[in-house]
Amino acid sequence: MEFRTGGNGSGGDQDGPNPRRGRKVYNRHTPQQIQRLEAFFKDCPHPDEAQRRQLGRELGLESRQIKFWFQNKRTQTKTQHERADNTALRAENERIQCENLAIREALKNVICPSCGGPPFGEEERQRNIEKLQLENAQLKEEHEKVSNLLAKYIGKPITQMHLLPPALGSSLDLSPGSFPSQETGGLSIPTVGPALGLELAPVDICNASVMYQFKGFPDMEKTLMTETAAGAMDELIRLVRINEPLWVKSATNEKYVLHHDSYERIFPKATHFKSSNARIESSKESVVVAMNGMQLVNMFLDPNKYVDLFPTIITKASTIQVLEAGLIGSRSGSLQLMYEQMHILSPLVAPREFYFLRYCQQIELGVWVIVDVSYDYSKDGQPNSSFRFWKLPSGCMIQDLPDGCSKITWVEHVEVDDKSLTHRLYRDLVSGSLAFGAERMVGTLQRMCERLAYLADENTPTRDLAGVISLPEGRRSIMKLGHRMVKDFCGVLSMSGKLDFPQLSEVDNSGVRVSVRKSTEPGQPGGLIVSAATSLWLPMQCQTIFDFIRDEKMRPQWDVLSSGNPVHEIAHIANGINPGNCTSIIRPFVPTENNMLMLQESCVEPLGGLVVYAPIDIPAINVAIRGEESGNIPILPSGFIVSGDGRSDSGAGCTSDGNIMGSGGSLLTVAFQVLVCGPAAPQQQLNMESVATVNTLISSTVQKIKIALNCSGLD
Repeated sequence: MEFRTGGNGSGGDQDGPNPRRGRKVYNRHTPQQIQRLEAFFKDCPHPDEAQRRQLGRELGLESRQIKFWFQNKRTQTKTQHERADNTALRAENERIQCENLAIREALKNVICPSCGGPPFGEEERQRNIEKLQLENAQLKEEHEKVSNLLAKYIGKPITQMHLLPPALGSSLDLSPGSFPSQETGGLSIPTVGPALGLELAPVDICNASVMYQFKGFPDMEKTLMTETAAGAMDELIRLVRINEPLWVKSATNEKYVLHHDSYERIFPKATHFKSSNARIESSKESVVVAMNGMQLVNMFLDPNKYVDLFPTIITKASTIQVLEAGLIGSRSGSLQLMYEQMHILSPLVAPREFYFLRYCQQIELGVWVIVDVSYDYSKDGQPNSSFRFWKLPSGCMIQDLPDGCSKITWVEHVEVDDKSLTHRLYRDLVSGSLAFGAERMVGTLQRMCERLAYLADENTPTRDLAGVISLPEGRRSIMKLGHRMVKDFCGVLSMSGKLDFPQLSEVDNSGVRVSVRKSTEPGQPGGLIVSAATSLWLPMQCQTIFDFIRDEKMRPQWDVLSSGNPVHEIAHIANGINPGNCTSIIRPFVPTENNMLMLQESCVEPLGGLVVYAPIDIPAINVAIRGEESGNIPILPSGFIVSGDGRSDSGAGCTSDGNIMGSGGSLLTVAFQVLVCGPAAPQQQLNMESVATVNTLISSTVQKIKIALNCSGLD
């Protein structure tokens, strides 16, 4: 039975319709409207009034409805992130509680490691402490006597204990990590005298602190490192050899991408970053390179040669400690703790730093696997928590081929928490596993192996129009100088100590980044150097921009310093099959400066192309032309890097014939270096006039490029 109440009672207001008071109408958005709003929300969660009105016109909604939708969406997103963080924290809390209980139970059953009996009591522990204190006092007294004797011998007081080398037979550290080491065949071998009845060579007391300051790792930590590396090796071998279900082909570009659900089922592990912005980058690629497997293994295990193989990606690398040298001849079993810094393309892309274990294993005859996995290395006792990148088991399998080449299968697998660090211009390129992915690593490796083959070949094609290079040694020296120039150029793009000058800030521009440094290193001009760089988006293919910049006939159109004068290529050395890979010597563009030439190197990368150049005076370049050592020739490179923008319709990368492809837009980075004052000049602070000069130079170059490419309308 249905009951109704009349009049103005509360029941009538709630249950019965009132024709004089219409109900509130709720309108549901259509799927097309929601899809458009979701897409806009990803790029801009806080639209302004103009953007809301524009969306309203596109979708047929009021600006007020757009505003409420975005408010609700932000609240929903925040709630989802908080729920995910709470779940992760709850799981971590439960894990810590379980570990705490396990430790408490273990402490109840603790035994003495020496005799296997119960632990000694408080009284015995106190007696041991007193005994150690007595021994410590005796050692201090002994040290004081030895210090006094040495002070009489060398004529100056010895005030710091760490300056003394450890005495044989004493209780000081005699572990392998505490001895100086010498490089023998790429291996770090401890150097001690013949057996323990040796005569030690005289020790330089002033350098002893450098020789003995590194104490190595405890045995327990070395065991943990070995187990971590072994587990990473097993995982990488499976990632390399198995495609489905671990890897699936992308529907857009037919490239292999990691299937995360399958991966987590096979290799369950906790994520390193708890932030809701963390993401996983994964990729896999195979190529054939012109170098045999053993050569590649030796170069990968030498940090300097490793940087030489990836000059446009790896800016720094060092070996912190060699834990295992590996077998002589194959390097199988080699284990190293290493550091590397990766940086590419532009100052707008944050450098990636890793402390990682590198483990090499020969699994079959002619087949090696090298795995890298991040390790929590505490430098100076402080963990490097500022690193926002964590390398999951990554690396490569190297397989010898009968023709002296090698097949490389590369896997990159990294956990990243850098959403706030990546500029919008490069966000698609970096987030899409293109900038630091396997395809770029093997493409760069393939190009560098080809370059090394051309470097060693006596019959490398050389076009010498003026008879400049007549000796094979001279050609090789010029190629090495060009390689160092590219390394130095890529090294300055991280722009440490940068200053922002937004004078160039536009819709498709990033402003100018300026960095100042005092150079005292060999191979660079001494004095105060100002580096400036800017990046911009252009609606053109990479190949078009690359060809325009490297064409000597087009140079007067963009080179501000040429004053419109033509330049001429007087020597051309091929670095690979692709005509874009070459080293050139260019005659001065100012006729009055007859003592100056220009060295230029261009190369085609998997993401695009690179053109680097530096002025060199004739006496200096003659040193290289004669085939002499070119490592100390001062060069200050400037140049351009062009790449695809990483969007799905841009097709960033190279075609099978080595040409740069891209049907959408491109990203161009322009970087200049200027020597402000020499080392003999008085030290001065950087003034705004110097900054303005560099800013004018770089902005004028950008404007000239836009005009020449018919892109000036972007302003």
